[in-house]
Amino acid sequence: MPRRGRARRQLVVSALVGLLAMGCTAGPSTRPAVLENDGGPAPSTTTETSRDVPLPDLAEPQESSLEWQECDPQLLQGLERGDDAPSVSCTRVMTPLDAPGLPGLGLTRIALTKVGDGSIPLVVLNDIGGEPGTRYAVRLAETLPDEILATFTLIGVDRRGTGSSEPVQCIPAEERGTLLGHDPTTTVDPLLDAARTAGQQCALNLEDVQTAFDSWRTAGDLDELRARLGVPRLNILAHGEGSTPAAYYAARFPQRTGRVVLDGVPDPSTDVATELGDVAAAAEATLDQFAADCTDRGCPLGEDVRAAVTSLADDARASPLTVGEHRMSSALVLRAVLAGLAQRDRWPELADAIAAARKGDGEALFGFVEPWLADTDRWKARVDGVLVTHCNDTEARLPSDRLREVSRRLGSEHLVFGAVVAQQLAWCSPWPNRQEETPEIGSPDAPPILVLSTATDPITPEKGTIHAVEQIPGAVRVAWQGAGHGALGSGCVADEVTKFLVDGVVPQDGTLCPA
Repeated sequence: MPRRGRARRQLVVSALVGLLAMGCTAGPSTRPAVLENDGGPAPSTTTETSRDVPLPDLAEPQESSLEWQECDPQLLQGLERGDDAPSVSCTRVMTPLDAPGLPGLGLTRIALTKVGDGSIPLVVLNDIGGEPGTRYAVRLAETLPDEILATFTLIGVDRRGTGSSEPVQCIPAEERGTLLGHDPTTTVDPLLDAARTAGQQCALNLEDVQTAFDSWRTAGDLDELRARLGVPRLNILAHGEGSTPAAYYAARFPQRTGRVVLDGVPDPSTDVATELGDVAAAAEATLDQFAADCTDRGCPLGEDVRAAVTSLADDARASPLTVGEHRMSSALVLRAVLAGLAQRDRWPELADAIAAARKGDGEALFGFVEPWLADTDRWKARVDGVLVTHCNDTEARLPSDRLREVSRRLGSEHLVFGAVVAQQLAWCSPWPNRQEETPEIGSPDAPPILVLSTATDPITPEKGTIHAVEQIPGAVRVAWQGAGHGALGSGCVADEVTKFLVDGVVPQDGTLCPA
């Protein structure tokens, strides 16, 4: 755990920024393109641009000061890696722990993995509540095109306060369960009480560094990493909410930014009620896609998959499932389903888990939310780092009457997932108000940045990603018409990402990739 602390805070909701400088390829055209064959060769992209800042050349490291060593075997536990899988090594770097108005609070460790043997580093970031970046990079390497792995070494990063980077651990176990398991459309008081206790314990535990865990300062960690890697510019591949610190990096250090790909971006809007409504709507649209896939495969949930999910939630409302020491309430059941929907490759597993839970065995379904709630020998519960980072990043603090109103509206407008997304309205209510100005999310000094959107994304909805693109000068969007959290699984999208990262070819803005 980091040292010292007390409160205040910083940063915005889920925002973004513009990027880069220096030169090789020209920037984006304004004409959309449609790519007809997912997985086939993509048509050549344009070299037309209205911007003066070109995409930077790739540069190999000069005198890296990092010393890599063998990883803890538990890091790779459970990952399916073939005999020809890329090599993996690990290290840590120390970065400053400054908080708003409180410089010089000491240092914190940032955990890293190095995956593969390419000559150029490509930093990999994941959602704050997702798989730690060190492990996500290893998994990602199994799916990226060979051309990317031949050019780049993936550098997985556990963001400050998460994974193996001195993880924040300040929320009591009982409060974790309430924060994720209580339905705020019934009453918000238990959720507010749990958030208040969590805030108090985090203030006591973290003291002066409570507000040092945010996406803006994570961008500072990335620049420390760039210097240690020995590169003049940092290339980044970010997934979902991990796009926020990646984008902030370009805002803070445009002259040190290389080629950056953002796979889904949180909505930078400060209208939290509308933003959460969009997330709930996207989650329910993803449920419909899951249902269609489930029916096509002849899965065990029958012809009406949505009804199977909602009846399970109704049953858990009356009689929660018991998994060890944990009780799966209706809200926690639906959060587990939502976590499964975000992982398209696990949809068959999710269907089996829902079917088992309907028969009273919730163990497999609980596995989708267990990383958020439970500590293990290798990893700490994710909800602590999620809440601390989210509350330091976001500005919204709703009074209790407004919180009740918005929660009920979300629940009535989005019958399946409205209550789940409404939970986070209460998480930050007792948290210190941010004293710093909200950072800008775009930079006129930044070169093109490739943004990927997914038509049906339950975590970073396409609508929010489009809002972010509209605020980033020079952003270029490739739109995948599929479902799930993130577009990199599409062969068509992977082609465009490869050409951008490896060849320096900027796609036409609005390029479509079919599902």
